[in-house]
Amino acid sequence: MLSVLRNRAYRHLFTAQVVALVGTGLATVALSLLAYRIAGDDASAVLGTALAIKMVAYVAVAPLAGALAGRIPRRALMVAMDLTRACVALTLPFVDRVWQVYLLIFLLQAASAAFTPTFQATVPDVLPAERDYTNALSMSRLAYDLESLFSPALAALLLTAVPYDWLFAGTAVGFLASAALVVSTVLPKPAPVEPAPAGSAPAGRADGVYAKAAFGTRLFRATPRLRALLALDLAVAAAGAIVFVDTVNVVRDHFHRPAGAVSLALGAYGAGSMLAAVLLPRVLGRLGDRAVMLPAAFALPAVLAAVTAISAAPAGTGTWLGLLAAWALVGAGSSAVLTPGGRLIRRSAADADLPAAFAAQFSLSHACWLLTYPLAGWLAAGAGLPVTAVVLGLLALAAATAATALWPSRDPGALEHLHTDLPAGHPHLADAHATAGGAWQHGHHYVIDRNHHSWPRPTGARTRATAG
Repeated sequence: MLSVLRNRAYRHLFTAQVVALVGTGLATVALSLLAYRIAGDDASAVLGTALAIKMVAYVAVAPLAGALAGRIPRRALMVAMDLTRACVALTLPFVDRVWQVYLLIFLLQAASAAFTPTFQATVPDVLPAERDYTNALSMSRLAYDLESLFSPALAALLLTAVPYDWLFAGTAVGFLASAALVVSTVLPKPAPVEPAPAGSAPAGRADGVYAKAAFGTRLFRATPRLRALLALDLAVAAAGAIVFVDTVNVVRDHFHRPAGAVSLALGAYGAGSMLAAVLLPRVLGRLGDRAVMLPAAFALPAVLAAVTAISAAPAGTGTWLGLLAAWALVGAGSSAVLTPGGRLIRRSAADADLPAAFAAQFSLSHACWLLTYPLAGWLAAGAGLPVTAVVLGLLALAAATAATALWPSRDPGALEHLHTDLPAGHPHLADAHATAGGAWQHGHHYVIDRNHHSWPRPTGARTRATAG
């Protein structure tokens, strides 16, 4: 898996991702302390609102950022977003009003919503071989998990020597280092956008920024495996929400364990996720995406059923170890679903459309979390953790079942299809042959794009589509 680091461009990009993640982790700790300084006993409400603002920024800004990535050089866009995040981080220590915190958090997360999908869309260009790209996806998953474990420990160490305000300076340094690494990277030129030839239908990929932003969502709606990916994202969000939202309450109130045990429980989740990420490149090479992702998704509601029993039973050593094991399994299952997602997007979009596709996935997946985060919090507060685990488990089960129905068991990349709206002589029809009905038929790797507006529907032995 580490062999991909021999590629200088990817090595710089990956290092930029890591240092930016560390900076983000430091900001998370510092923001908690800042909220307490400003709001006192209402700090949790401030942080809850800030988290909601983060999700809103991700959902709203990412599609527009994906559209802009086709008009602005990707390296320039990523550097600009890193510099924006650094400036916001340096400003945060000086605020003294809650609304100022909300405004700056929106700016910070909006910049992240532009940076992350652009970064994700760039990696396939840097590592075109599928094996290398799969390894890069696992490396990225490991980076996220290690950050969740390392950043709080680093913040705790720094707080023994400096005031918490200085953590924002560390955040800024991380973003500036990320910008420097991106600047030093020579990126391959992205695939050019195919111009619309005269006489072709304009209903494919439009040229306006807002139309391109909408195209990413349309791509997910029209592609069966991407519709399944969105359902899988919902399954992960249902299982993950109970971990991230309810861990502190179940550890402190049900098991009556000290605050350090919260970190242990979250660490179990991270350990499971990292183990799955390490094993996935080899497993995916043998089994394929569908055979890995769907069983992992069905494992999540099964684990939540165990969580229902654990949280309803009297607290004890056995149930505590059971909770740690359950959290580790949720982490492993989530990683097995999320990590291969980039492979599906890469298969399902033209190179020029990758920024829009990754931006749509970033936005839509966070919309799932925007649903499950408050659901996990409200249910736990009003009905208790066993009921919460049951409801979220049923949601995860429904999402996994939907993904199975949406993702055809036979899902080849190349499909035979018909064109009825392209004129004779169109460059795309160079290898096509005319049919008795006046349409043009050929087969190739099929994605939704300017020339293909709907997914081919199987008709007998053949698979066909009308592009229009």
